[in-house]
Amino acid sequence: MTYLDTLLFVALPYVAIVVFLVGTIGRYTTAGFSITSLSAQFLEGRSGFWGTVPFHIGILILFLGHLFIFLFPDLALLWNSNPVRLIIHEGIAFTFGLVVLVAIVGLLIRRWTHPRLRMVTSPMDIAIELMLLFQVVLGCWVALGYRWGSSWFAADLSPYLWSILSLSPETDAIAAMPWVIKLHVVGAFIIVLIFPFTRLVHFLVAPLHYLWRPYQVVMWYWDRKKIRRADTAWQSTRPHNN
Repeated sequence: MTYLDTLLFVALPYVAIVVFLVGTIGRYTTAGFSITSLSAQFLEGRSGFWGTVPFHIGILILFLGHLFIFLFPDLALLWNSNPVRLIIHEGIAFTFGLVVLVAIVGLLIRRWTHPRLRMVTSPMDIAIELMLLFQVVLGCWVALGYRWGSSWFAADLSPYLWSILSLSPETDAIAAMPWVIKLHVVGAFIIVLIFPFTRLVHFLVAPLHYLWRPYQVVMWYWDRKKIRRADTAWQSTRPHNN
């Protein structure tokens, strides 16, 4: 292991984790109003749909996939032990990688070609989008050039990441990997490092409870006696203002 490996795969992860925690907590407590995606839909929403929606869906699938392999490497290896399942797994991951790649390019073009969007674009917006683009390109490169990444991620990278969290870093596996994979790992740590200072921080306060909360009842010139019945299909509890 070289000094550069120690810097990139021992020092950088700990710096990134500390900055992520301190920066996110500090921003939430001192400037909570700034934790927002600053939606540009009201400025330009028609073409933005084809970049924003695929990007969010694709990046969420890729994130959850990486997280699952990190948390449950044995289950990932068990799934991949069947060649058909392995090919399906890799094919789905690569497909969503391409979706995110096309979506990010579309979002960058949209941001630069619409004057109103350029007015609300900060240097950090461009930096994080270019960083994500760099990561996705590397991820697709790794998927094509170094097959079955989900398996060697589970076998080599997952133990390395767990060793970082357990404060006993073991870098032998990551140090022996090709430079493309090393760049992909370093890029992930850099994204974690700058995460608190970007719009991505709104991911941590996403209203996920909307998925299971009762439907919201919106009353607008409806029959009052009919809509306020507690046994209607629009709400799970009796209205308190009956």
